[in-house]
Amino acid sequence: MSNLKMKEAALIYLDRSGGLQKFVDDCKYYNDSKQSYAVYRFNILINPSNVVELDAELGNYILHQPLRAAQVFQSVCFIAVKTLSLIGQLQTETQINIVLKLTHLPPLPSYGLDLCTFPLDYTSQRFYMMQGIVIAMTTVTKYTQGARFLCSDEACPLSQGFQYIRVHVPGATESATIRNDFLCNVCASSLQEDRKFRVLGDKQVVEVITAKALGAFQGVSNNQPFRFQSLIIFLRDELVNKMSIGKEYKIIGIPTCVKTSQTTVCIEANSITFYNPKVPSGISDNFKCLLSLTSSSCWKFSAILANIFASQIVPPGTYNLLKLCLLMSLVQTRDPNQELEDCLDILIITNDTLLVDRLLNFSVNLIPRGIHHPVSSEIFPTLSKNKYGTGAVSIQAGSALLAKGGICFIGDLSSHRKDKLEQLQSVLESRSITVYIPGKKFGEDVDQQMTFPVQCSFWSFVDMDSSSRRNAQKTNNLIGQMDCSLIPANLVEAFGLLINCNESSPCNPLLPTVHHTLKKAIDPEELLYVASKQFRTEDFEKILLFRNLSIVKLKYLVRIDIQKAEDTGNWKLCGVSLSEAHARLSLRNKVLKEDVLIAVLLFETSLTLKYGATLFCVAPNAVFPFELYNEEYLEQRDLYLNQCQQQLQQFIATYGPGTTIFSSDE
Repeated sequence: MSNLKMKEAALIYLDRSGGLQKFVDDCKYYNDSKQSYAVYRFNILINPSNVVELDAELGNYILHQPLRAAQVFQSVCFIAVKTLSLIGQLQTETQINIVLKLTHLPPLPSYGLDLCTFPLDYTSQRFYMMQGIVIAMTTVTKYTQGARFLCSDEACPLSQGFQYIRVHVPGATESATIRNDFLCNVCASSLQEDRKFRVLGDKQVVEVITAKALGAFQGVSNNQPFRFQSLIIFLRDELVNKMSIGKEYKIIGIPTCVKTSQTTVCIEANSITFYNPKVPSGISDNFKCLLSLTSSSCWKFSAILANIFASQIVPPGTYNLLKLCLLMSLVQTRDPNQELEDCLDILIITNDTLLVDRLLNFSVNLIPRGIHHPVSSEIFPTLSKNKYGTGAVSIQAGSALLAKGGICFIGDLSSHRKDKLEQLQSVLESRSITVYIPGKKFGEDVDQQMTFPVQCSFWSFVDMDSSSRRNAQKTNNLIGQMDCSLIPANLVEAFGLLINCNESSPCNPLLPTVHHTLKKAIDPEELLYVASKQFRTEDFEKILLFRNLSIVKLKYLVRIDIQKAEDTGNWKLCGVSLSEAHARLSLRNKVLKEDVLIAVLLFETSLTLKYGATLFCVAPNAVFPFELYNEEYLEQRDLYLNQCQQQLQQFIATYGPGTTIFSSDE
């Protein structure tokens, strides 16, 4: 009676949820088809909350015994087919394959599968929800969705009909569905598959890690025990190609166990959705106060942020140009599940690689997708043989795809081989990477290729103080040009910003850095500056996350097309990105002409380092002409930048005929 009650509840739920009408429509597709089927597969969307409200026993069955719950719906659907004459060819109930697709699971700890906990519960065949970032995926292959078997003894009544039907169930291997040792229940003769009724489906294997495991890729070491665990996800049929490398998903599925050379925990995916991180409520009170105090200027807030940023690594007032560019690059990062159009790639020329490396590594760890690329691994995707018995090739993400929506810090360019640098240049120019899959090598009939968008910003530096570089330096013929002869010219050009950051460059006083280093050596945990106590690392993390995840459409109040005045091909891409980044960093939703000015100065400074001084000549310290000790120096900087803005507009009027400064409406 309990089983009958659950069937009644299942029918009522299907009727109320619209599932019954969808089932009827799916049956019409099968009935109109001229093809004969051994198995008829139906997806039924289940909202567990609604089912529990209707019938608690059925809801409990779905959540904790999903395979048995599918049999309840199978029986109901078979009765519906026969009662309403929906599929004329259908003979037995076993021909109906029901897949229950859950919309969600109860938000309770017992339904979550945490890859950082031990042991993992994969013995109870019920639904769990886990959250993970895709780090590898295979090409799509086929699997047996269902098959028909017949008794080999022609005298046996089961040598005909559709009594022996086998379908794939979560956790089953291919051999569980197709084997040659099945026996007839009536006469014990061997069963033989009727191959013309075999139903094939698509299958894909995806490897994911929890977001917590990204710490292993960020160079973070807090001297705590760390367990790195990936999980294998099996995607089938309509779920194939629904996941992308680098993106984060919530996955509902049934854990199982695959035995290869070692036992591996896997999940048969039931449903997948994007993970959408929550937007922080706002910024810290100290930053709100600072924003209010600097509201009269469009430049002061970002200047102070750069001045006090990373005071754990370098003293305030040093490396201001570099820190401003790093912050601007950081605020251009996005939710990995959204498209990232504007990237700010930074290449630093320095003779203090230790300090620059620390500063970049500190900055990368302020965002969720900041990846410090290990030299021993690959930046871009690589191929390997899939080890889970699917016969497909596995595509491993590499650091760049793992940093999707964030920053990929690749360290010193000299640590990478020439072929890798050529690959990096190609990616910087096209923002995509193509992986070629030789069919012969991986057991495929034909060669394949897959193209992945590379949606992250790249940070790198070059050590100009090494003996090999010192001996090879040449005399520069152009004013302001850096000697970058040991770096491929096209690679330098591919980076959006080139920054000179050595002892002779402006805004890099040596003495404060020495004092800072000595004090940190004596007491590494001490907060040396007042700014460090007022604006902590957590405050910077919060402001970056707030700006990155906030859904704002920046409006341009001004459009200055400097490309008409100076033929610089990268301006349109890099200049717009820089303008938007400065507006974001200043906590504005509109790009103003003041933001464009900072973009022009940064871009022209970078251009001068690459090619020498241009027509619109800017000083090496154009963005930070004064050391920012107090309010008076900030005011002097504002006056200076206003003069620069007037000079820029005059330059455009002179050298860029037809260029117009648009009003806000236009």
